[in-house]
Amino acid sequence: MAEKGEVRHIQTWLIRLYPLYADISSWTPLIWYRRYRGDVLGLPHPITACLFDLDGVLTPTALVHTAAWEETFNTYLRQRAERTGEPFVPFDPGPDYHRYVDGRPRADGVRSFLASRGITLPDGDPDDPGDLSDEAHTTVHGIGNAKNRILLERLRRYGVQPYEGSLAYLRAAEKAGMRRAVVSASANCREVIEAAGIADLLEVRVDGLTARQEGLPGKPAPDTFLAAAAKLGVAPEHAAVFEDALAGVAAGRAGGFGYVVGVDRVGQRENLYAHGADVVVRDLAELLTQSDGARHDS
Repeated sequence: MAEKGEVRHIQTWLIRLYPLYADISSWTPLIWYRRYRGDVLGLPHPITACLFDLDGVLTPTALVHTAAWEETFNTYLRQRAERTGEPFVPFDPGPDYHRYVDGRPRADGVRSFLASRGITLPDGDPDDPGDLSDEAHTTVHGIGNAKNRILLERLRRYGVQPYEGSLAYLRAAEKAGMRRAVVSASANCREVIEAAGIADLLEVRVDGLTARQEGLPGKPAPDTFLAAAAKLGVAPEHAAVFEDALAGVAAGRAGGFGYVVGVDRVGQRENLYAHGADVVVRDLAELLTQSDGARHDS
């Protein structure tokens, strides 16, 4: 197998070896190499870049996010029930999280879940303090910021480790010369990948802060994935999207990406396929034993 550094210069080597041809994209040696590294990573051979979601794909922080959302929403819903006399119906960390929140920008997740309960709040300011004890001044951004405080406290207290299979896949992708980016709706993406020790394995980061700065709509719109591919200098049809969220898988399909990998850690394999996944695995390590992107029904 070509070592890191060697693969980065393979096209230059081929140009020197075959100086009479201007277009090397159809050369047999390059096709062989692309097929080889695709086989190693379980991807179709035209794929040259991997775009990874963070929570639930690279790190188990989806569990921390779920717990933080549950605590935040239930605090708000309980206080609202006490004020209005309506029955308290708690946020369900299973269906409610995956249907309304998972993979979406924070404010979009708040709006989506509250709308499912027939609740509409003003957006407020992105820096609203998030005091949920005063419903008269509670805003969409305030609820999101309250959730973020809980999340950061849990991360500081318990830390975060990458999934072992995802770490192995990232290392294999780097060794094979694949371009690599992380695409997350989280504004805490940088802190998480640094805490998990995988920042040096990712060349580009497109996260919630990037989306705000560049005016990118969140998943299920494909814009954040398209931005990551552009930053890597790779066409969408040559990039694979790795997602555990239904909204993220839909974004990968909507963006015209060459391959969409659904990661099923919560038992929603068929829903991932229905939203556009080409293959669904329980862990990225499973791809390391596949060849040429065959459907994997695990």
